[in-house]
Amino acid sequence: MPRGHPEFGRLAICDCRSGEQRARLQDRLFSQSRLEELKELSFETFKPKGRIGTSELEQKSIEGAFSRSKHYASRLDGWLLLQGGIGVGKTHLAAAIANQAVADGVPTLFLTVPDLLDELRASYGDGDFSFAERFEQVRTAPLIVLDDFGSQNTTEWAREKLFQILNHRYVNRLPVVLTTNLALEEIDPRLSSRISDPGLVDRVFIQGPDYRRPLMEGSQNELSSLGLHRHQTFGSFNMRKGEKLPPEQVKSLEEAFQAAQTFASGPKGWLMLGGSYGVGKTHLAAAIANFRASEGHPVTFVVVPDLLDHLRATFSPNSTISYDRRFEEIRNAPLLVLDDLGTQATTPWVREKLYQLFNHRYNAELPTVITSASTPDEIDARLRARMDDRRLCVRKLIGAPSYRGSRKR
Repeated sequence: MPRGHPEFGRLAICDCRSGEQRARLQDRLFSQSRLEELKELSFETFKPKGRIGTSELEQKSIEGAFSRSKHYASRLDGWLLLQGGIGVGKTHLAAAIANQAVADGVPTLFLTVPDLLDELRASYGDGDFSFAERFEQVRTAPLIVLDDFGSQNTTEWAREKLFQILNHRYVNRLPVVLTTNLALEEIDPRLSSRISDPGLVDRVFIQGPDYRRPLMEGSQNELSSLGLHRHQTFGSFNMRKGEKLPPEQVKSLEEAFQAAQTFASGPKGWLMLGGSYGVGKTHLAAAIANFRASEGHPVTFVVVPDLLDHLRATFSPNSTISYDRRFEEIRNAPLLVLDDLGTQATTPWVREKLYQLFNHRYNAELPTVITSASTPDEIDARLRARMDDRRLCVRKLIGAPSYRGSRKR
């Protein structure tokens, strides 16, 4: 090349040896990856409709992630970020992309982030393969897949190495696949700013049950108190026909019971159950949740004051989960049952959190059951406006007297 040319003075592999060099790189990267033990994780072995009992909302989420992962594997253009809870299939899809790339002859490095950092640390004392060589290999590999991003030990050294790797690949638009169960707010800001770039990164959030746990065990969120209400089913609900209640009270019970059964058979929109204390609101809400859980669907049943306590607990130094992650988990629960709305303390923080929760589920039209003994005037106007939307919310007021004052339960 003439002087002044960008390639002047640079070493380049001769064309006659480029194939051999590529094969050597492929073998070296493959030997450092976990792909040998993940060879069964392919697109063919992935279940895009989820397992039996997966809800319609979850099924759409899993199918969408499967489709976008296959599309990415065919092009390897830009970055793909797979987010979601533990056991929803992120690693399977990431490994399927990597295995497809290897089959297509693309040198690929697949590592969990802690393993990657261990590899780099170990290379400081490796006489055969220096840190500089290994680091450059990771930065410039044709495709890298980093599984469990965010699970690494967050030392200053670890943060710096990850930033250097991802920043190099970001600047040079080199393909990267990342999986994480963290919200972006929990990731180092320097990294999250690159991971959230919509011009380069396709973000896919997978909402589904944990494949690693049995259906009934995994059907409830850890926040859910449904186990305390396991005996409250549609079969055990007392219609109180022997109490000689006024016809309008009997009718309100029957209509609420029918609305709850209809909602349980196919949750869509919101169901609001109102009435004084002890009329059966919680029983019907629990019956819906128990029915859905028995079918293998994930359910979060929580009393509103307890929900707010769960959020406050994340601010403790001893908390193992961040506020952002906990709130995101609640906001996007496939089915959320909020019992006893109105019994919480009404501080500005509480009002704001409840508004954010209600507004998100309202806009996303996520299935929600709400029980409350409060009158409309006692509920925050912003929440009431959303519950008053007849397009989304079915409201049933139970006008019967309290069970607790009755001899028949």
